[in-house]
Amino acid sequence: MLTLPFVNIDVFTANALEGNQLAVFTDASALSTEQMQRIAKETNFSETTFIIPRSFEETKEVGHRVRIFTVNEELPFAGHPTLGTAWVLRGNGGADEIILDLNVGKIHVRFSTEQGQPFGEMQQRDPQFGQTHSREEVASALGLNREDIASDVPIHSVSTGMMFVIVPISRLSTMQLLTLDLNRAQQYLDKTDGKFFYMVCRETVDPKARLHARMIFYNGEDPATGSASGCTAAWMVKYGVAQSDERVLIEQGIEIKRPSRIFVRATMNGDQVVNVRVGGQAVEVARGELFF
Repeated sequence: MLTLPFVNIDVFTANALEGNQLAVFTDASALSTEQMQRIAKETNFSETTFIIPRSFEETKEVGHRVRIFTVNEELPFAGHPTLGTAWVLRGNGGADEIILDLNVGKIHVRFSTEQGQPFGEMQQRDPQFGQTHSREEVASALGLNREDIASDVPIHSVSTGMMFVIVPISRLSTMQLLTLDLNRAQQYLDKTDGKFFYMVCRETVDPKARLHARMIFYNGEDPATGSASGCTAAWMVKYGVAQSDERVLIEQGIEIKRPSRIFVRATMNGDQVVNVRVGGQAVEVARGELFF
């Protein structure tokens, strides 16, 4: 019998029982890929991470080896698992930087103190812009009318490690009532370069927020999607929704009563978007052991 220690942490919030839940298994060296997938299904969080310990020298050179799983699959990259796992690895030592070695490559997470509280910010890969999408086709896939999607900015696929289709919804009321036929949405995504839809709206609940966001997928609704938020930061800077290097707030998870605060920024360098950063806070809520 294996005894596997884990930490549960709520990410993109400073308040327990808000934000996005994450289970972090701190020593997965004895687990197979199949066992990791089964454990992720057991936790039933949007993602679960597994740390495979390395020597001090190897960790210093290439980073902490971490694998990320949803209930259905392993992901090359995801935002809140990256930030949350770095938070756990930082522990009480107070390191200024944690480097994660993910399937997508190295991701740096830097820590600072803001208003007396720790704040972590990950630097994601430079964005890759994919295809643009038809308002009519996306509206049909989402069960909306064409007018429900804003016309002054494009629907664009963007990836900083995973490709999201960024969909600008016109009104907050439409966002709040949004439900998806997942089969219909997936049929559209299967024909495109997108992995998931990420819906955003410039009308917000918190007047300090720049965007209100939702991400609904096969495991329900995601309270905070850090990977999509990085893609959205690049999209905002490219299309003038945010200025270069301006840090703005994305609110998410409000409809499912897990409010999340995701801070993003990106740099416009000539005609290229670079230096995508996604940050926020996290709070540990549980520790335990899984007997496997």
